[in-house]
Amino acid sequence: SSRAVLFELNGVLLAQHSIEFPQIYPQPGWVEHDPKDILNTVTASLRLMVNKAGIDPEEIAAIGITNQRETAVLWDRETGEPVYNAIVWQCRRTAPIVEKLVADGLGEHIRETTGLIPDAYFAGTKLKWLLDLPGVRERARRGELCFGTIDSFLAWNLLEDRPHVTDAANASRTMLLNIRTLEWDETLLQALDIPREVLPEVVDNARVMGVLRREILGAEIPIAAMCGDQQSSLFGQACFAPGMMKNTYGTGCFLLMNTGDQPVKSENGLVSTIAWRLNGK
Repeated sequence: SSRAVLFELNGVLLAQHSIEFPQIYPQPGWVEHDPKDILNTVTASLRLMVNKAGIDPEEIAAIGITNQRETAVLWDRETGEPVYNAIVWQCRRTAPIVEKLVADGLGEHIRETTGLIPDAYFAGTKLKWLLDLPGVRERARRGELCFGTIDSFLAWNLLEDRPHVTDAANASRTMLLNIRTLEWDETLLQALDIPREVLPEVVDNARVMGVLRREILGAEIPIAAMCGDQQSSLFGQACFAPGMMKNTYGTGCFLLMNTGDQPVKSENGLVSTIAWRLNGK
């Protein structure tokens, strides 16, 4: 589902509204969402939440976006039309692509550079699968397409001037980002034949990305944060110091620990990922 929640400045919950949307299972192991379903339920949830609260939208100080992190979308830069359904984080269709990366000797490079273990869970191989559809990679090379996780897709659709951005936390879940330099990794882009033109700019988790398009709520409200759901949860549970951790029980069970400003390499198959980036750090 998509959910909109309204808080007072002191954290008291004023109103919320959620709307379910269909899960699509084309074949066993494949999971998709219609990106338009996500966008439509987000905007409808926002409007219905404001109506429930009985407030003037001009009173809203700022909006933050959080999302299930690894779901991949590719859309037309001019029209916003998705080239295919969103491929959901749970989808296993790209497992053979991951097996080939490992067979080609890139397993250790992925671990060292991205902090992740090679797996179809992450968004990078989903993007390759989308680019492999007929004619799509050529359009990407011409700069006609935008790739992003759901944060990126929502920011492009909800904000004035349609920025093509993703936040550092979500970017670190693509299996394409060097988590030390915060740059897209050229070795992995070449291995997966991903044109740089399709990738979003990586930005801080808390900064004003732009303002909400006026037609959505009748007010130009700053969008001032984006962060993947589990990292948002780590921050929301105030795990600000190294060694602090949280556990979340939902679609899956997610344990995250703050390791400070350095990635920690696990000897037990855990992943290192970016919790948040603030003021470029």
